[in-house]
Amino acid sequence: MTEVTARLSVKVVPGASRSAITGWLGDRLKVRVTSPAEGGKANTALRALLADALGVPQSSVVIIAGSASPRKVVEVQSLSGPELRARLSRHMA
Repeated sequence: MTEVTARLSVKVVPGASRSAITGWLGDRLKVRVTSPAEGGKANTALRALLADALGVPQSSVVIIAGSASPRKVVEVQSLSGPELRARLSRHMA
């Protein structure tokens, strides 16, 4: 049995006044986090925010590219691409 995973391109804005998923910039999701971009704090905050919004465990959200950059690629295990977008749409509404 093949495990379902979805990939998501993300632009992270660290040090924001509040954490939020702000919407789409083309095919990239823009996310603001209050944590600073130091010591992996913004990455941890991003994973927690996405996990909460998608209703999956934080361990299912993995940064696979761009860990030291504001532009990241995130893989979400146990969700298909269409299901990921549907859950994000409900969260942003």
